[in-house]
Parts: sequence; C-alpha cells; structure tokens
Amino acid sequence: MSSAKKPVCVIAIGMAGSGKSTFVQRLNAHLHSSSPPAPPYILNLDPAVTNLAYEPNIDIRDTVDYHEVMKQYNLGPNGGILTALNLFTTKFDQVLDLVEKRAENIDYVVIDTPGQIEIFTWSASGAIITDAVASSLPTVIAYIVDTPRAVAPATFMSNMLYACSILYKTKLPFIVVFNKTDVQPHAFALEWMRDFEVFQEALASHQSTTDDDGAPTYMNSLMNSMSLVLDEFYKHLKSVGVSSMTGDGFSDFLQAVEASREEYEREYLPELARVRAQREATLQKQKEDSTARMLADLAVDRTSDPNFAAQDRWNPEEEEDEEDDGGELNIIDRSEDPWPGQYIDLTQPRPSEPTWPRPA
Repeated sequence: MSSAKKPVCVIAIGMAGSGKSTFVQRLNAHLHSSSPPAPPYILNLDPAVTNLAYEPNIDIRDTVDYHEVMKQYNLGPNGGILTALNLFTTKFDQVLDLVEKRAENIDYVVIDTPGQIEIFTWSASGAIITDAVASSLPTVIAYIVDTPRAVAPATFMSNMLYACSILYKTKLPFIVVFNKTDVQPHAFALEWMRDFEVFQEALASHQSTTDDDGAPTYMNSLMNSMSLVLDEFYKHLKSVGVSSMTGDGFSDFLQAVEASREEYEREYLPELARVRAQREATLQKQKEDSTARMLADLAVDRTSDPNFAAQDRWNPEEEEDEEDDGGELNIIDRSEDPWPGQYIDLTQPRPSEPTWPRPA
C-alpha cells in the first residue's frame, strides 16, 4: 500500500490541563459528522484516566491495571504511569498489527498521550512508540497549548521552548494547536510569533519584570533573548486555533494535518531511509571489523604455537570425563531463607509463624 493511501497518525501532546483528551473527543466528533463521515482509529495511552468522553479503539487500561502496577512495584502516581506505559510498549507490535489491518478503511489514527507530558516525550517508551508509528504511517505531532494560560509571557515562552525541544527530538511534522479559543482568542499568540518586538513590549508591560531598582530581572532578560532565538523557529511552524468546546477551528486543523502529510513524505521519509541505510552500514562494518580481529587473533595464535589448532579441537572423551567429575557445585537454594539483595514485595502479605497455644 502506497504512503498516499495510509492514514495519518496524529499524536496529541501537551501540558497537563491543556485539554488533550477534550481535543481528541472533539476531533472524533468532527470527523464523525463530516461529509462523508471519517471515523478515526483512537488509541488511549493514559492508564490513570478515570473517565473518557470518547470510546477508544485501543485502551491501555484494558491491558495494564495502573493501580495494580502501583501496588505490585510499590510506586507513586507518576512512576505507576511510566511503568504501565513501559509494559504496554512491550506489546506495541500487536497495536501496529491491529492498526495496519484497519488502515484501508480509516483516514486518521489519533493517539491520546498521558497528562504528564514528560512521561511520554522524555521516556524510552514514548520514543519507541513515536518511532514505531512514524516508521509505519505518516505521523504528525499536535502540540496542545492552553491559550488562556499562555497570555502570560513566561507561560507562552515555556510552551514554545517545550514545543521546540519536542520538534527537534522527534523531527516530525509539527502543529501548535492553541486550544480553548472560546475563552481566549489566540490572535495575541500569532502576533507574538510573527513579531518578537511585540512580545518584548508585552513582556516589559507585564508585572514582575523589573526589580526594586527598575532594572530588568534575570527572567525578563532570558525571555527577551529566547524570543530572538525562537524567531527562526516560528517561521517554519504551523499553528492553528481551536475550541474543543464549540468545535471551531477543526477544519483548519485538518488542513494543517494534510499539509503535514506532504511534509512527512517530502522530508521525513527520505531522512528515515538515510538513517536506516547508515545504521545498516554501521552494523555491517562492525561485523566485518569483529570478524577481521578474530581471524587476526587466530593467525597470531597459530604462528606463536603451531600446535594450537590441535589443542583447541573438541575431544568427546575428555568431555565425558569432566561430566563424571564429582566436584562440588555452588548451588544456593533461595526458596527458603532470604538472601542479601532479595526483592521483597511489600504489597503482599508475608507468611507468619503459626501461633501455638501456651501450655497451662
């Protein structure tokens, strides 16, 4: 199947509370109500979510019990989410098989990631899932921004720095989605991205940007510098504003997704092929070097000791003699008494000694 016929995978990433799950729910409703209807294939990767406003096709909660993981491994909330995601990743080949079976009948695959952004973006399991999907389907990162909170210049800059880091880490087509535009229009954010001087003016007028003597604070100076650094980043960035409550802007988002599909096929696929070829060449060179070193070592041994080859031959009689040797084996039976370094599951009841009645 050609890449043009493959569905586009949209990975929704964003800070906690930015509205990722609500965004996925509204995107699902928008695609169902389009003409003709194009229901997406949805994956939920958040094991700790209690209720979802949409019905996912694949739900991590059906595979991994988040609360049981916390109990079994004695973990906190974030550790439980990360471990549950790691366990789910070991079965992600089955997820890809299920998606590929439906690929001819769907246009979009939507992945809803955990609420804690760092659990997915900076973990090994998140990188494995992203790379696995991107190597099979055209993939787009939808970075969800909480627009009402981004009116503060510091919060806006934090979001943009995080978006920049994710873009350069994944190297995938990237769309900044300003969510909750029904509460706060995103025009100010687009203006800040187009003209860094406007952002600097907003920064200067914001509270806590100067110290008691009227001099700019360190944070103010840092954000001024960052706005200049990110100016080039903004020029090649797609951004749309949507309202997950009203559905406004989702047509523009889907247009950006289609443009990102072309970017994926034009830029990411050739880079993926180049990296694969380079990796295979590196592995082949390592194999050849290892073989050459082994043969060189064997040649040196034969030169220094002509009888080396004869001594190194297998003698079945000597092996039988070794098997009959009644030497002691350091076998340790660890089934009864605990040993140093033994893992003890604190969540499980420990066997207790029987309580015998005292003699009268």
